[in-house]
Order: sequence, then structure tokens, then C-alpha cells
Amino acid sequence: MAALLGAAALLATAVPAAHAAPSAQAPAADVVPGTGTATPALVDGLHESADAKAAPADAARSHLAAKESRYRIADPGRDLTPVQTLKQGADETVRLQQKHHGVEVLGGQYVVRMEKKDGKRVVTGTSGKYFTGLTASTEATVSQDVAVRRAVTSVAARLGGATLGKKDVQSAKDAKTRAAAALTGRAGGLVVVPQGAGVLTYRVTVRGTDTATGRPVLQDVYVDARAGFPVLQYSLIKTLTADRPATGRTVAPQARQAPAAKGDPGTSGTGVKYNGDQVPLDIYYDETARQYSLVDYARMASTSKNTLHTWDARAVDVDDASGRWPAGLKEFTSAAPDYSGDATEAGAVDAHWAAGQVYDYYKKVHGRDSLDGRGMAINSLVGVTYAGGPFVNAFWDGQKMVYGAGDEQYKTLSADLDVVGHEMTHGVVENTANLVYAGQSGALNEALADYFGNAIDVTAGGAKMDDPDAGLIGEDLCRSGKPRACAFRDLNDGRTTAKDYLGVTFGTDNGGVHLNSTIFSGALWDIRQDLDPKDPFLADRLVYKALSTYMTPLDGYTEARNAVLAAAKDMGLTARQQNTVKRSFNAHGIVPGWENAIGVDSDRLFGKLNITGTGTAAGGGWWATSKSNDDGTEAYSVYAGRVDGRGTPKLISPNDGRFHVYPATDGKTVVWAAFGTSSVDILSRPIAGGPTKTLYTSSTNVQNLHVENGTVVFESFDPFGGRHVGFLKPGDREPTWVDGGRYELGTALPSLKNGKIAYAKLYPGESDYRIGVETYDLATGATKLAQQLGEPQAVGQTGITGKNVFWLVDENLADQGQLAVRRAALDGTGAVDISAESGPGALIPFDLTAADDAVTVNTLLPDTQYRNETLPKLWQLSADGTRKERLSCNRGEQLYPSAAGGRQVVWLDGTTGWTDLVTRERPAGTC
Repeated sequence: MAALLGAAALLATAVPAAHAAPSAQAPAADVVPGTGTATPALVDGLHESADAKAAPADAARSHLAAKESRYRIADPGRDLTPVQTLKQGADETVRLQQKHHGVEVLGGQYVVRMEKKDGKRVVTGTSGKYFTGLTASTEATVSQDVAVRRAVTSVAARLGGATLGKKDVQSAKDAKTRAAAALTGRAGGLVVVPQGAGVLTYRVTVRGTDTATGRPVLQDVYVDARAGFPVLQYSLIKTLTADRPATGRTVAPQARQAPAAKGDPGTSGTGVKYNGDQVPLDIYYDETARQYSLVDYARMASTSKNTLHTWDARAVDVDDASGRWPAGLKEFTSAAPDYSGDATEAGAVDAHWAAGQVYDYYKKVHGRDSLDGRGMAINSLVGVTYAGGPFVNAFWDGQKMVYGAGDEQYKTLSADLDVVGHEMTHGVVENTANLVYAGQSGALNEALADYFGNAIDVTAGGAKMDDPDAGLIGEDLCRSGKPRACAFRDLNDGRTTAKDYLGVTFGTDNGGVHLNSTIFSGALWDIRQDLDPKDPFLADRLVYKALSTYMTPLDGYTEARNAVLAAAKDMGLTARQQNTVKRSFNAHGIVPGWENAIGVDSDRLFGKLNITGTGTAAGGGWWATSKSNDDGTEAYSVYAGRVDGRGTPKLISPNDGRFHVYPATDGKTVVWAAFGTSSVDILSRPIAGGPTKTLYTSSTNVQNLHVENGTVVFESFDPFGGRHVGFLKPGDREPTWVDGGRYELGTALPSLKNGKIAYAKLYPGESDYRIGVETYDLATGATKLAQQLGEPQAVGQTGITGKNVFWLVDENLADQGQLAVRRAALDGTGAVDISAESGPGALIPFDLTAADDAVTVNTLLPDTQYRNETLPKLWQLSADGTRKERLSCNRGEQLYPSAAGGRQVVWLDGTTGWTDLVTRERPAGTC
């Protein structure tokens, strides 16, 4: 899993301090100090002369240089590179990208706003993030090949590491071939992640196919360039909703352009929408072919001469449409200028008409020519499928809109104007503030796409803002149900930060980009409803100005609130109107310090860990976990402490620049993996103190460590999909592999207790591969396969106690992901399900930890949408299955449970937006 939302300082944006008073030498201005930087986050109310003859970017950098005492940017000409200049009338907005010794800083962008008229130019304000505390070296000590390999392995482990199944290994050769085809990594160069003094990383883009689901994969992984550990990773998927199969956004090849017009580019026609309405269409008549096509040459004829073009993608799989131009696309053609029938059913009429409506909205209301502001071509692909079946989603991939064909419940996704407006607005956001699609900034990205999509739809449909259904997104997509049955979100849902914000990992919905979006979009929706009912476009212009001239890539809720308030002042809104804006944000809890109002029902053992995907451990009355420093700058160190909360946590690992992760403890010793420049070492050290010992050095990833009386068990996970469980007894220089290291076998997900190892095993049967659970006796080397109840297709995490073996098992791949929790005696007999795979109360577990008295699982619940109760939670079962209870009522995400004995469990909790190690001694009961 990736970091918990807020654990990485760059993506959990801290709340700026209160407005500082201007100095005697400075002009009267509002100044919001930056967090962790000497450069202000926002300066507004300026009227300072700038060079009128210079190019806008040069004038902007000259201003920053002349006011070094305010901005603390020593050399803007060297450290700030022009990204974009937006001109609207007399207004000029210059975006500048920060570089640290020539290396791009992730999200480091500063904006200078100017006004030029009557031959004079003045600076009116600035905003953004320029990180003044960066001192990190820009010399990589890890090779690019190692970074790519570890990035690919990290993504592979995230996608498939929770289970071992028949899909994983057929033979070593086949596994290597399949993995190579499924996931590939490409290094995009060095990037400084702006945590504290900065972390030098390789940005590696990993793409391919998830072999478990068949869905496309597209992730950016930031690998520490001096230690080789993936410190940050998140999906580039940018879709309407996270609730159904999705795909994403990438830097793609040049989009298909329409051919030069051979007929009249101003041809008009009509079309019948899905709802039966007839609408006008701008189309093209090809005199040579004597047919019409859904190509609009008219809208950009006086500017870029680009087109709005709608393509038939009903024979295209979503993976082939993601970030690439699919082969075999056809145009929707007609012998007459009237489109109905097939074009209606495919969603082509809706997509073409709606794309024109969205283009017109941005042109007429905001003066913006297409999505990039420079007349880029607008391509819409309609009717894509997912593995030949329904695809109920839509996305923007950096070059085009892609709309799913829908299913029995949903119409084609282009059949609602707010969906089209949403996806096209992602293109506008990408070409303005370019909000990073993860965590709070990603939630803002979704919120703005929803806001403008909804505004366009409500206006075009003539709906009133006080209509109970006015805030719905996708409500027109139902084939037969009522609007709310199909709506993906409701901007008028009343959600607030302290009450409803969900702290989740970047592995879940990219850190809550959809889950948390309506908190902010709801505030914007309220502004639109209350600001000026007679002129709803006033709110639209306000939000657009904040997006296009104030916001920068790593903005969170508080910075975005400040941006909208500053834009309101800049636009000359009255004091009453500005108060309306403030009240809307206050009503949704978007106020300074909102993060501190979130509560939990567990006991915190160790707080603000700033770690990503490193797990927890408990044993012998002690816990172990990894931790970075408070700003997340340092490589991770391993700490240990008492599970009863007494005493001070102990630093166990050396602070040597390596990443010390995946710890395990038995209360006497801590073992862990150390990621270095070229190898991964398994290290150990007594809790009582003493030297750190290197037990084993591996060229591949190792994880899932366990220790008992000096014996260490672990799992090796290589980039090609091979997984093997090994162990090291005291004094061993090389591991013993429980499967002999044989290429035709796979073993994974081990547990250790009383000298016995339990693990998942994949092995050849009489006619096909079989999957099961095996125990290995360390004293004798004897192995026993546990009894099967059915025909398992995959096995999840094992847990072994002094009495039983427990594991997760999947026998039905056609369900919603449910797995059974199975128990057997230590000799493998007496297998029984203590939680069934089907029926009422069936769980979707992906992790398990066991003690003699209880089994705790990390689980989801079947649902059609993401919300708090369907996020990863902890449930505890009695060993005989007669009791099943929720362990904690904390909201958000709870991960990496580890049994501490009895019914006590420790885990990583994301409720508050930070990565905290917490515990409960017994279940919470009913939540």
C-alpha cells in the first residue's frame, strides 16, 4: 500500500498560518505565509510596477528578484522555469516551475499575476509553492535500472501481493513472460519530492495490465535515488468515478486530427439524443464521399482551425483507449445530415452535442478557447467496453475523452451533459493549476470537474439551484431507475471535513480523490446557490479565476479556500458577497486547523510516522514499525515499543541512509529489510540492545518477515512474479526455501509460531496447478498440506497459532471478491470455514493476523460505491467463528493489523489524515 493520506508532507498540505501584517516598507497587501518555506503561499492586493517591455515570464521573474526580501527566491531566473502564460484582456497570469539545482521539484510552482494596459504593467499578486528549504543532493547513487526494477516490483506487489493464485505461476518461464507483458517501467528522470530538505527520486511510470482483473495499470512511482525505496506512488487514473472498472491518464501520442475540410466546414445537422430530444449539430459534409460525419469545423474555424470530432469506439477495449490512439476507429457517418438510431444508441449524438456545449460555455463565460486555452482539438471516443463487457465509467487521458458503453442499468456515459463537462474540465484543470491527482489536491481536481460539469448541465437544462436533484452528477444515466439511483455523487450532500473526511492510502482511490471531493465541491455548489441567484455565472467566474490564476499543483483544501477568497476580492465582490463565500467554506468545515477536529476510538502508540507501505508487527508484548522524521525527509528507521503503551519507543535500526522496512518482532529481537543502492539486506538486532547483524543479502525484494527465537522467515518477491518462502536459522548464511526454490512451485504469505511455518503453496496437480496451504516443521523438515473443502483458486494471508492454522481462500472468482476465512488443525485436518465466502455477512478480506483467542482480518464489504463503511476496516472473529465483531469504529482506512496476544491488535490508522500506529485491546462491538 502507498502512504496514508497526509503521511507524505507534500500531498497532505498543512494549513497556512494566519495573515501576516505587512512590513512598513511593503505595500498594503494580504500575505499568507507558506508552510515549511519562507516564500509566501499567497500575496494579494499588490499594485507594483513591472517591466512593460519584457515578455510576461521575464517581467514576473524580475519582480520576484526585485522583491527578494518578500519572496526569499534568490535567483528566479535560474530556479524558476516558465510553464504557461494566460492572457485575458489586460490580465496576465504567469506560471513558473521550481527547479532545485536544475532538477524539477514535484508540485513546486509559483504564480505571478499582472495587469498590462495603456503601455504599463503592474503586479497584482502572487501565489503557490516555492520550497526554500531544499538542500538535498541532486547526485543519484542508485542506478536507473535498479529504480525501474523496484518500481515495477512495488506495483506488482501492490496489485497481487495479497493472494497467491493459479493466475500467478504456471512455470518460471511463463511467469516471467506474463509479468514482462503485464508491467513495464520507464524512468522519467530525476525529481525532487519536496519533503523537508527534499528527497531526490527517480520518477518511474509503470504501466501494463493487472493480471488479476485484466484492467489497465498506470502509476507514477517515485523511487529514492540514493537508497532505492519507493517513497511515493499513486495511480494516474483520472475517471468520473472510482466505483467501477476504471482506466486513466497518461502522456500520450499525438491525438488523431480530422482531415482538412473538403466540403463546407459550416454544415449543420440534427441529432436525436438518448432522451429523445432533437438537437442541432455542427457536422461536416465530405463532397467526395458524399456523406456526413460528426466533425465540427465551425467552432474553432476563426482560431486554431481544429475540430470537435466524435469517434465510434464500440469495438475498442478500455485498455486500448487509455493513453493511446486505438487502431481501427471509425467515424459516425450518415447519408443525410440527421443522426438517430445507431448514432443515438452508441451515445455519439449526446457526446458530439455535449462537447460543443462545454466548448461554448468555456469560450463564452470564461473566454477560453478549448481545453488548453489555445484551441486544441477535442476528440470523443464513445462506446468502449471492458474485456468485451460493460464499462460504466468515463475518463480524460490527456488527449481525449473516452466514454463507456454502459450496461443494463446505465446508459452510455456520454448521455449526461454533466459527465461530459466533468471529463472535459479535467482537461481544463490539467492545463491550468494541474492539480496532482492524489490526496487533497486530487480531491480538488475531482471537485472542480464536478462543479463545472454540474454548472454547465444545470444551466443548459434550466434547473433551479434549489431543486433537490440539482447537485447530482450522472443522474440522467439511468435506463429505468430514478435519478438518484444512478447518480455518482451529490454536490449538495452536506459533507464536512471534521465529520466526513476519510483518511485513506494512495492505493485506495488515489488517496480519496472521489471519496473526499464533495466536501469541497459542496462548498462551491453552495456559493453558486447563494452568491447571486440572478447571476449564477458570477460564481462560475469566481471559481474559474481561482483555478486559472491562483491555484497550484499541490494545493489542499485550505489553500484552495484562500484562492477563492482572494479571487473574490480581486474581482471586486462586495463585502456581503465575500462573506457568503466564507460562510460556505465554514459550513463545510474548510477552516484553518480542520484536521485537528477528527477523533478516533483507539489508543495511539506512535504518531505521524510519514511512511509508505511498510507494515507493522507485534509479538512478545512489543510492537515494531518504521518511521521517518516529522517532515518525511529522512529514510525510514525501525522503532520498537511496548504494546501496553508504557515507556519510550526505541530506535532499533541504524540511521545510515538506507530504508529500514517490513519489521517483525517476537519481543526479544527485531528483524527487518534494509533497502540500499544495489541490494536488500535482512538485518536483526536485540530489543535490549547490541550490534545490528546482517543475516542475508538479496538482489530481489523481500517482505512479509517473521521472527521467533532467532529463526527468521520471509518471502522473496522478484520483478518477474516469482514468489518463494525462505527461512534462516541462527547461524545460517543462506536461506532454506520451503519449496526448494523449484521453478515450478510458488510459495508466499508465510506465518510463524512454535517452530512451524504456514504458507500458501501453488503446485502442479495431475492435470492442472493446485493451490493450498502447507505447514513446515522447522525441527524435522516435514510438510503437511491442509485439507481442502473445495477447489481453491487463490489463497490469501496465513496465520498460525499454537492450536490452528488460519488462512483466506477464494473458490469463486465470479463473485464480488469475497473470501472465506478457513481454519484447520496444525496437522492439516478438520478444515472448516469460520467465515463463509458466500451468504449474509460474507467478507472481502485481504489481510489476516491470528492469536490463540481471535483472528483479525482486514476487510471490505460488498457495495456499489466507495464510502466510509466500505473502506478497509478491521473485523475480529473468535477462533471457532461464533463471534464476529468490528474491531474499531474509526472512520477512514485501517491497515496492517498485527495480533499482540489475546484480543489485542495493533495497526496503522489513517483516520486523522496521518499515519499513526494505534491499538485496541478488544473489539468495539457495534459501530
